[in-house]
Amino acid sequence: MSSTIKRSIGIWVVSIIAVIFGGLTLKSGGLVLFTDGEFHQQQGNYVPFVVWFNFLAGFAYIIAAIGLFKMSRWSGYLAYFIAASTAIVFALFGLHVMNGGVYEMQTVAAMTIRTAVWVVISWVAYVKFMRTPSVL
Repeated sequence: MSSTIKRSIGIWVVSIIAVIFGGLTLKSGGLVLFTDGEFHQQQGNYVPFVVWFNFLAGFAYIIAAIGLFKMSRWSGYLAYFIAASTAIVFALFGLHVMNGGVYEMQTVAAMTIRTAVWVVISWVAYVKFMRTPSVL
């Protein structure tokens, strides 16, 4: 981070959202994938590839949060990648549903929120520190 660039409230907010989102994603995905408890049972007709993607993406969310807080250029690219890959998995989920696959409406809501959140986070990264030419 350049000494002339100050960490704005927007960077604080997206960094905090990303790290909380990542932690919650790891917790919920882990409970579905690795337990047989009450939470797992409550998920109903979850779609395994979506849950696996989200669980693994939770690690990327936390890594991105750290980079976003540091205003590291790579974290903006990671945020773009997370947004794009989430949108792709959401589209694949849509194909799963269109082909008669079982699902829960909460998955539709969750994927909508995940996609929107990462589009906004990547936009904030762009506006706050990505559109400035790199020194290197």
